[in-house]
Amino acid sequence: MTVWARLKDLVDRVAGHEKPARNFHEEDLRLAAAALLVRASLIDGQVDSSETQTLKALLQERFDLSGDEVRRLVQDAGVEESESVDLYGFTSILCRELDQDGRKRIVEMLWEVVMADGVVHEFESNLVWRTAELLGVSTRDRVMLRQAVANRVGIKSP
Repeated sequence: MTVWARLKDLVDRVAGHEKPARNFHEEDLRLAAAALLVRASLIDGQVDSSETQTLKALLQERFDLSGDEVRRLVQDAGVEESESVDLYGFTSILCRELDQDGRKRIVEMLWEVVMADGVVHEFESNLVWRTAELLGVSTRDRVMLRQAVANRVGIKSP
């Protein structure tokens, strides 16, 4: 949800036009995860269709979303990602909402997006490293996840 949408929701609640209760924690979690995945798909400067397709499939599976919901989420995440100056805003939400296994799954999803095109650019690798650090995922786990994803997608991992 964009900043403007959140502000509108607040104004609606204050004015008495409150919408039915929503799970803001789940929405924040989805948006934070999606924004990181969008950043991973864009950070090497190449918009690759395989990365975009993988990103959408991962979000659909992880959050049990319809195709339309995924499209809206990716659109909102793109806006949030473009307005963000760092990773902390996204990773702090994920740390608050996820246990260690959930955080590892986010790192694994990042590897899946960056490896979808068969090439891991140094910017992509650095993004996953920085995100894993902020999520409290150990170097050992990050490397093991990288190797597991590389084996699944059939690319050679250093």
